[in-house]
Amino acid sequence: MTMLSGRTPAIVAGVLVLVALILPQAIYPVVAIDLAAFALFAVSLDLLFGFVGLLSFGQAMFWGGGGYIAAIVLTRTHVDAAFAILAGVLYALILAAIVGAIAVRRAGIYFAMITLGVAQIQYFTVFQLTDVTGGENGLNIGPRGTLFGLPIQDDRVYYYLALALVVLTVLFALRLVQSPFGGVLRAMRENEQRAIALGYRVNRYKLAMFTIAGGIAGLAGALYAIGNHLAGLDMVDWHTSGAVVMMTVLGGIGTIFGPIVGAALFESLDYFVSKTAIGEETNLVMGSVFALCVLLFRRGIVGEILQALRR
Repeated sequence: MTMLSGRTPAIVAGVLVLVALILPQAIYPVVAIDLAAFALFAVSLDLLFGFVGLLSFGQAMFWGGGGYIAAIVLTRTHVDAAFAILAGVLYALILAAIVGAIAVRRAGIYFAMITLGVAQIQYFTVFQLTDVTGGENGLNIGPRGTLFGLPIQDDRVYYYLALALVVLTVLFALRLVQSPFGGVLRAMRENEQRAIALGYRVNRYKLAMFTIAGGIAGLAGALYAIGNHLAGLDMVDWHTSGAVVMMTVLGGIGTIFGPIVGAALFESLDYFVSKTAIGEETNLVMGSVFALCVLLFRRGIVGEILQALRR
C-alpha cells in the first residue's frame, strides 16, 4: 500500500479534476459519465481492499442494488433524481451493514466467498422479479427529469453534476483514510492481532468500512444507471465485481487515486477495443493487458509512479 503524502495529493487531484472537466469535450458525454461512475465504484473497493485488506467479490451487489433502487424510485415516482440517488445509497448502506455483519467475521477466501454468494442471491432475485426489475431486459428509466432542481436531460449537464458528487465523495474518502479511524484500519491491515491486543474491536471497524464502501458503491451505481437511462442485469453480475477488482489493482490499491486511473484506463480500453475488428475478443485482450500490467507494475500504475517519485 502506497499512501499519498505532502503536496502530492493536491497535485494529483488537480490533474484528475482538470482532465475530468474537459473530458466531455473529447469523448461522448455518456462515456464520460460511465468513466466517472466506475472511478467512484473502484474507490469504494479500494477503501475495503486497500485499507482493510478485505477483498470483496460481491461489490456489484451494492453498485447494482443502488442502480436498481434509484431506477425504480425514479420511474415510479418521478421525483427529483437526488431523492432516487439517495434511495439507492440508503439501500446499499443497509444491505452492506447486513452482509457485513456476517462477512467480517471471516477473512481471506471465506470473506470473498460470502460476498460472492450473497451477490449471486441478489442477481437471481433481480432476474426473477421481472415485474419490478424488468428481468433480463433491465429497467428503462426514460427521461431523467431534474437533479437538485436542475434539468439533466442534456448528457453534459448531468455529467458535471454527477462529477461534483464524485469529487465530493472522493474527498470524503481521502479525509476518512487520513483520519484516526483510517490509521486504525491501516494498523489492522498490517497486523490485526496487534490491533486486537491494543484493545481495538476490529470487527466493528471492518463493519464500518464495509458499510461505507457499500454506500459509495451504491452512489456510483445510481449515477451510472440514471446516466445510461437503464439499470441492467449486468450491474449485479459477478463479472462486474471482477472487473472492479481489476480496475483497482491496475491503478494501485491503497492509493485512492490509483483506482480512479485504473477505472479510466480499463473502461477506455474496453470501449475502444470493442469498436475494433477484434471486438469479439475484448475479454481476451483485456485479460492479457491486465496480466501484463500486473507483471510490469506490481504496485499498480499509480503506486509505481509514487514509488519512483520517492527515490
